[in-house]
Amino acid sequence: MTEVNKRLQELGVKLPDPPDPLGAYVPAIVSGNLLFVSGQLPLKDGNLIFKGKVGADVTPEEAYQAATVSSINALAVIGKETGDFSKFKRIVKITGYVSSAQGFTAQAGVVNGASDFFFEVFGEAGRHARVAVGVAELPADSPVEIEVIAEVEL
Repeated sequence: MTEVNKRLQELGVKLPDPPDPLGAYVPAIVSGNLLFVSGQLPLKDGNLIFKGKVGADVTPEEAYQAATVSSINALAVIGKETGDFSKFKRIVKITGYVSSAQGFTAQAGVVNGASDFFFEVFGEAGRHARVAVGVAELPADSPVEIEVIAEVEL
């Protein structure tokens, strides 16, 4: 069992099977030593845990949870691509998209749900560069989408 798997067990996080893509793309692509994970939604058992715009239909606290669940799904993709995380090196960058109601400007706090999760799991290897972007709409009326770039040794 890798350190990552032990840490997930300590946190009570069970990785799901990676969600199926909602379009004509693949869940991840490796280029050199970088793993580009396609945007992940806050899906549990194939269903969004929240729907709508943050600041109107979804509270910032719920959106933070959604960002965490999106990151768990991204981690499931990373786990599948690396086998057992033994080839994982670090999270390099995440991009968080937040479906935002007019006037909502706390996207950074929402995307902290992803950043905090990765730091909790990986420690210093989970610290990353980041972008938090407010958008008008996301696929399936999701409040959040998280995209990840990780460094790996494949």
